[in-house]
Amino acid sequence: MKKNVPHTKGHQRTRSDHATELTQDYVEAIAELQEQKGECRVRDLALRFAVSHVTVSRALARMQRDGFIQTQPYGPVQLTEQGQELAGFSRHRHHIVMQFLISLGVSHNTAAIDTEGIEHHVSEETLARMEEFVRRNNAVQPTDS
Repeated sequence: MKKNVPHTKGHQRTRSDHATELTQDYVEAIAELQEQKGECRVRDLALRFAVSHVTVSRALARMQRDGFIQTQPYGPVQLTEQGQELAGFSRHRHHIVMQFLISLGVSHNTAAIDTEGIEHHVSEETLARMEEFVRRNNAVQPTDS
């Protein structure tokens, strides 16, 4: 029986994407909260993601261990250089997927919801084609979102 290598590679990539999804969401949110409020605190993230303080604290502990953030008890959360790079990468992907969906005629609210899942799982090749499509069709004006 022949091995279905592309199928296997797809599953491997999906598992890998899931492993980084939470960190990408968090660094993107931290960067946005820092821009909006001047700082990011655990309570801000708990409210944003509708999760408990404990859930956020556990996620942040892993992110600090992995070098994406720095924080002290009761202090604000700061992105490291590595965290800032990942936030920029994540925001860029988010922006392209969102623009692409809107250019297809998807409502803003639905596009915003769908983007949250798609942005983490779309390949670089597909993302590049999405970006080209949006540019070619001038469907949506660039924003910083």
